[in-house]
Formats: sequence, structure tokens, C-alpha cells
Amino acid sequence: MSSKKREVYAAFKAAFPYTIPVLTGFLVLGMAYGVLMKTSGFETKWAVAMSLIAFCGSMQFAAINLLLSPFNPIQALILSIMVNARHIFYGISMLEKYKGLGKTRNFLIYTLCDETFSIVSGVTVPKDINKKYFYFAISFLDYIYWTMGTLLGCVLGGFITFSTEGLDFALTALFVVLFIEQTKKGKVSKISGVIGIISALIALLIFGADNVVIPAMIIILVLLLSGRKKLC
Repeated sequence: MSSKKREVYAAFKAAFPYTIPVLTGFLVLGMAYGVLMKTSGFETKWAVAMSLIAFCGSMQFAAINLLLSPFNPIQALILSIMVNARHIFYGISMLEKYKGLGKTRNFLIYTLCDETFSIVSGVTVPKDINKKYFYFAISFLDYIYWTMGTLLGCVLGGFITFSTEGLDFALTALFVVLFIEQTKKGKVSKISGVIGIISALIALLIFGADNVVIPAMIIILVLLLSGRKKLC
């Protein structure tokens, strides 16, 4: 085995234990997404292609309704930006960690998601492990977990004859749990949490359940920006 292959193997071996929680979560959520795509009438190849190309979790769930509705590119663009706006801040905070990694950096940027960010931002690269290959291993494994989950979900979806209504709530439920846990640990400001909940309720009452996301995020953004001095 060449020196480079040994380095890559060692990096994957060191990175895998850190990605086990993501493996369990992504397989379940990816399967839910795959089942929904399949039962919504999409072929397996399109579901898998969506996970490989888009790889944006929550937006992929939202995209199912967008794909089934009359084409509205403006709405799709705004929703995508609002749902994934947090990645701007992920990217900024990863600038130093991903500095000097050559072409591998492009793949790391492309596959940066909530879970990968959570691991990479908190992990210390083990001694004698190549940093570039270690970060690549984490990103690649998480990327494959999601795609594998999607594929398995599509296979299972082909045998499902009962209604899958409500299955798309799996991702929402995950974010609710994460929000509660982050609040308990003090990693989320209680004031910010309250603003988020109230903003969502206001948007729901005014715009209805079908149009709640974008108005809610705009209200949250306005309130946070207007009160940023008090919250800091």
C-alpha cells in the first residue's frame, strides 16, 4: 500500500467513530425522504440524484411540494435562500479550518451540512492523521450516509401501500428536538428562541400554514436585527 493510501485509510478509520451518530440519523431521515419521493411518483434515480447534487436535507423535503406544484422559480429561490441561509455563517467559521487544503477544499465546501459542521467545528484532528484527509473523510462519509438512506427509502417506498402522510414531519421533529436540547444546554439564547416561536405563530396566523416559512424567517430577521444591541 502506498504512503498516500495509508494516510487516507488512517484518516477514514479515525473519522468514522465521530460520524456514527450522523450515520444513524441520516439513514432514518434519508429513508424518510426516499420513501416520500417514491410515493410522490418520482423514480429512484431522481431521488438519489437530488441527494447527490442538492444534498440540502430540509430543503430537499420542501422541494418535494415545489416539484409537485406549478413552477414558481422566484418562490423556490427565496425559500432555498431562507432555509439554507445559515450555511453562510457555517462557511465563514470554517475558513480557517479549511485553509490550505487545495482542491479538496471545494468538496468540503460543497458537502458542508449541519451535522458535518457540528463535527468538524468541535473535533480535534488526531495526531499523525493528515488534516486534509480527516476532514474529507468526515464530509464524504456524511454525504454517503444521506445518499444511502435515500436509496434505501426509495427501495422500501416501492413496497409501501399505505398512506405516508405526515412522514415529512420527521425532519421538523428532529429540529424541534435539537432546539430543545440546545436550549437546555444554554447554547441558544432564550430570548432568541422566544422570538423564533412568536414569529412563526404570527406568520402562521397571518399567512397560513402553506406560506409560513418565508414570512416567519423575515419577521425573525427583522426582530433580531432591530434588537441586536440588546441581545448581544
